[in-house]
Amino acid sequence: MDTAGKDGTIRRVFEGVNPQGVRVASFKAPTRPELDHDYLWRAHREVSGRGELVVFNRSHYEDVLVVRVHEMVPRGTWERRFSQINDFERMLTEEGTTLLKFFLHIDQKEQKKRLQQRLDDPMKRWKFSPADLAERKLRDQYMLAYEEALSLTSTAWAPWRIIVSNHNWYRNLMVAQAIVGALEGLDIRYPEAPAGWEKVHID
Repeated sequence: MDTAGKDGTIRRVFEGVNPQGVRVASFKAPTRPELDHDYLWRAHREVSGRGELVVFNRSHYEDVLVVRVHEMVPRGTWERRFSQINDFERMLTEEGTTLLKFFLHIDQKEQKKRLQQRLDDPMKRWKFSPADLAERKLRDQYMLAYEEALSLTSTAWAPWRIIVSNHNWYRNLMVAQAIVGALEGLDIRYPEAPAGWEKVHID
């Protein structure tokens, strides 16, 4: 949701993580080359490699949300994408990728407050866009789209976590706890030291 704090969550939760193994993939309006491929192509290109952690700032879910609310594709197109997304995510998990999906939810009053803060604070004004107000008017349509997308794509292999985000500290804590829990559940080990390390003598 707009102003729910996607960027802030990424910044706060990952500020203590070694950047060598972490990167952020941000999904904006599709480019011409991306539009020449299927809608999952650009997401698949950004999926993490072995030993890497990738944060998706927005994702392939735009293609069942924005395109639905703004009627950019026919209903039959976005409806079939739910099962395609489930198949895509199941394939990733079966191949060894761990997926964590977070939906940051704020109420309408808090969103209004945050939009106003963007106007009032010179340090935040650059973040304001008149398009935010146009999207806000479509809140009811978005809520229906969110509800259906979350219910149809929350699976055993990739469940959604709905994070109440009116308070930033709570939002960050819930996201961080989920990530730590997932990491603790993995069989993570240090790489083996080079052969013969025990014979090395440093003068």
